[in-house]
Amino acid sequence: MKFTNGYWMSRPEYRMLYATQCVRATREGNELALLVAGRPVRTRGDILDGGALEVRFSAPRENIIRVRIVHFDGAVDPGPRFETFEEAFTPEITVAEDYASLRSGRLTVRALRQEGAWQVDFLDQDGRKLTSSGFRGMARALLEEEGPASLLKHGKSFMIDSLDLAVGETVYGLGERFGPYVRNGQSVDMWNADGGTASEKSYKNIPFYMTNRGYGVFVEDASEVSFEVASEKVERVQFSVPGERLTYDVLYGGTPKETLDLYTALTGRPALPPAWSFGLWLSTSFTTNYDEATVSSFIDGMAQRDIPLSVFHFDCYWMRGFNWCDFVWDPEVFPDPEGMLKRYHDRGLKLCCWINPYVGQASPLFAEGKEKGYFLRTSDGSVWQTDMWQAGMAILDVTNPAARDWYCDKIRAVLHQGIDCLKTDFGERIPVRDIVYFDGSDPVRMHNYYTFLYNQMIFDLLKQEKGEGEAVLFARSATAGGQQFPVHWGGDNSATYASMAETLRAGLSMSHSGFGFWSHDISGFESTAPADVYKRWAVFGLLSSHSRLHGSSSYRVPWLFDEESVDVVRKFTKLKCSLMPYLYQMAVEAHEKGTPMMRPMMMEFPGDPACEYLDRQYMLGDRLLVAPVFDPEGWVTYYLPEGTWYSLLTGEKLTGGCWRREKHDFLSLPLLVRGGTVLPVGACDTRPDYDYARDVELRAYGLGEGESFSLKIPTVQGTPDASYTVTREDGKPVVSADSAKPFRAVLID
Repeated sequence: MKFTNGYWMSRPEYRMLYATQCVRATREGNELALLVAGRPVRTRGDILDGGALEVRFSAPRENIIRVRIVHFDGAVDPGPRFETFEEAFTPEITVAEDYASLRSGRLTVRALRQEGAWQVDFLDQDGRKLTSSGFRGMARALLEEEGPASLLKHGKSFMIDSLDLAVGETVYGLGERFGPYVRNGQSVDMWNADGGTASEKSYKNIPFYMTNRGYGVFVEDASEVSFEVASEKVERVQFSVPGERLTYDVLYGGTPKETLDLYTALTGRPALPPAWSFGLWLSTSFTTNYDEATVSSFIDGMAQRDIPLSVFHFDCYWMRGFNWCDFVWDPEVFPDPEGMLKRYHDRGLKLCCWINPYVGQASPLFAEGKEKGYFLRTSDGSVWQTDMWQAGMAILDVTNPAARDWYCDKIRAVLHQGIDCLKTDFGERIPVRDIVYFDGSDPVRMHNYYTFLYNQMIFDLLKQEKGEGEAVLFARSATAGGQQFPVHWGGDNSATYASMAETLRAGLSMSHSGFGFWSHDISGFESTAPADVYKRWAVFGLLSSHSRLHGSSSYRVPWLFDEESVDVVRKFTKLKCSLMPYLYQMAVEAHEKGTPMMRPMMMEFPGDPACEYLDRQYMLGDRLLVAPVFDPEGWVTYYLPEGTWYSLLTGEKLTGGCWRREKHDFLSLPLLVRGGTVLPVGACDTRPDYDYARDVELRAYGLGEGESFSLKIPTVQGTPDASYTVTREDGKPVVSADSAKPFRAVLID
């Protein structure tokens, strides 16, 4: 949202109150409180008819500083508010004659105390300025209804701050964004929408960004936060919220990884998904016709072609049309759901079903929910309904504990039939006009926050029913904190190379936003991909944290495209299974520290300026570089950072610090291992969940004489992790291990 007309002038419809001078600074407990006038205060008369802002600095955790700006503190604030996980920490506060400061670990905020001047600097441990809020940065804007400006007129209020950008500073994140990877120059509004992947709209809006200067900013407001990223003022990031209060946190990690560590400590760590979820998922697709015979033909076809399949997913039409959702299997196509699910379980498959929080009027659940008051209502007490999506549908009121219990009881019955996990679709189309929530929440704030409560509700149900460590979702919508309930996928993409590239950009952006696990519809949801797009996308999808074949109006089994598609899916599914000793350790790291499995290049190489704009390649964990092919002829151009690299597929040795252009067939792509790495390769390539340490091969790539590399192999069997240190001595690998399980070590030069 823009408030100015050029740099100097405000837009005529806004009356601006800018922070201009700190007139009072006091320590209040563990907070630094400032009273900030909206004009220079030179005489006593200057305090009249001008307005002021109250600014408080505090430290919710070490190396994080919270800024709370209030104009009218009497304004109602019904919530909801983001859940944050704070720690007992005492900041160092100084109130001096010419400045006031608060220090939280390695981060300090310092406010100037001078007549007619306003400057707030955020400094690192060496006193280096990271960013600042200065001239016409912090403000309250009043959108006046009509007529001349007056303090007595009523209008809509917005709270604003803007933080400086240094020369060469680049901005990342703000949730799932399909446009340019670097946010500079963009206007971004936090408003969840079902807009597909080819628009500026997003299913997952996260009011958190980070920059290449080692810090991040989290705006703690669930409403429609608006960001102007080097757009309204090209030297600043501005953010604004409706209302009379603004709260944001500045987090200083020093590196992108450490900043994400702080952010996910504050807003919640990603849960660790079960190991089986990392295998290949196959779906019925959306509007296709299917029954048990169709589903069985797909499962049989994958087995006959030696393609390991881990999860089968039943999309919407497992229920009868118009009845979404009633959580009852369509008896015409699935007359024996319990028997069918048992037969698939006996084949070693996990099973998933589609759900959403909407209930069509034809569903038997509608009358029950209406009677008990379990749906969103309008101010006259009516159930809010729409024909968009399902005829006459209502929306579950997730703020009502009884409604949540009722809804979960319906799903619990499906889980007891044999379903292992759930695809929590939708959650974005949440109305705001004339809406009343059970707990009195603000409908505007609930528009985005609804998805947090929705996915949390289902994730908690799965933990209760399946056990700790077995819960996993396939979720489309999200807001801040939603990373705690993995996995999320990228929404409705199309069957083109362009959509494949925009899908990757969204995944990179999600990685900057605290989401450790991420997936997408392989080969595109809309339309049917030509065989070349299918094959290239399958490779990319199987080198993502989670991998799903899903579409709209056609099936996605590989033999329907061409025989080589079968070879591609087989090869890279087996490769992913064999890499699970490495990949699962990266998953543990995402769970423990918030470092995503799929990492933008600048996150792993923050000191390399060539990596700051790269959006067609990524690191899978800290050791594997992936450059998907987006070209029908197989050409790919990618950047290789400094050092020695090895092709995982061919063993070829490459020297980094340069750009490379290569041509690859459909069974290949640039998939490179960093030199100095010991990569654990599992003995099993037919499933993702097995004893990773048994018969593991420790491949030492480019390990110099006398050099060592330590690694840990996690377990999914309930036994302690296995730790190894591989050292090159006299041209041979010498291994120190705390595991009695057999292993093999090889040197690759």
